[in-house]
Amino acid sequence: MSALSDTARAVRPAGGIRSSVRDSLVVAKRNLIRMTRIPEMVLFGLIQPVMFVVLFTYVFGGSIKVGGSLSTQDYREFLMGGIFAQTVTFATAGAGAGIADDMHKGLIDRFRSLPMARGAVLTGRTLADLVQTALTLLVLALVALLVGWRSHENFAKILAGFGLLLLLGYAFSWIGALIGLSVRTPEAATSGGLIWLFPLTFISNAFVDSNNLPTFFRHIAEWNPFSTTVQACRELFGNLPPGFRTPDAWPMQHPVLASVLWSVLILVVFRTLAVRKYRSATA
Repeated sequence: MSALSDTARAVRPAGGIRSSVRDSLVVAKRNLIRMTRIPEMVLFGLIQPVMFVVLFTYVFGGSIKVGGSLSTQDYREFLMGGIFAQTVTFATAGAGAGIADDMHKGLIDRFRSLPMARGAVLTGRTLADLVQTALTLLVLALVALLVGWRSHENFAKILAGFGLLLLLGYAFSWIGALIGLSVRTPEAATSGGLIWLFPLTFISNAFVDSNNLPTFFRHIAEWNPFSTTVQACRELFGNLPPGFRTPDAWPMQHPVLASVLWSVLILVVFRTLAVRKYRSATA
């Protein structure tokens, strides 16, 4: 009887925030170790944004007018906020595919049978994806410096800009988590994670001045949470070109605050939905 009691106490889940944090960190560590054992996952995640930087800088630089300038250097600095934001949001597809793969292999069912916090599996996965996103941003920033991108603000503002990018990426990873739990295969999760990102990132101010868009698309771009973070980064990095006219929409006039509000709202809503889906999802 004593042995049975000891076993019951051992498997009884500890409650509270401390237990949830511990469980989440254990799962995050598991996913980070898995990433190191499959280095091509990290490598392919780095190649795509680097290609975007090189292609947009040398193919479109000098042919797209931003503000009142056709300068290649002005466009290069204008562009990088959009490339940074696109990189962190496209990580959504990887997060969804990873969770869908765990579902497909039955790992999610095994995790659910363990005495651990309900949201720890998803939180651990998204934290691991956040670490990978931070690594990708670091490499991308180094590549951007090599092709001529420069920030004209102080170090604190630069850190704040990258902080907003990571917050947006983390919030979007919960959208990926929900998609991964809602589909049957990793391939479907990858497709589902990308199909809505293309209109989100291209109907925005990432690659062109939103003032030049048709009226309907301009309004969408100005209230797009993706555009808001891009605009905030350009202000914090000092990358707004000469003659650039900031749109009158509230998110564009207050991009840093709007970016935080959008990211927190997305995070709260989709984390709630993803954890609820996790409780009932089956492989």
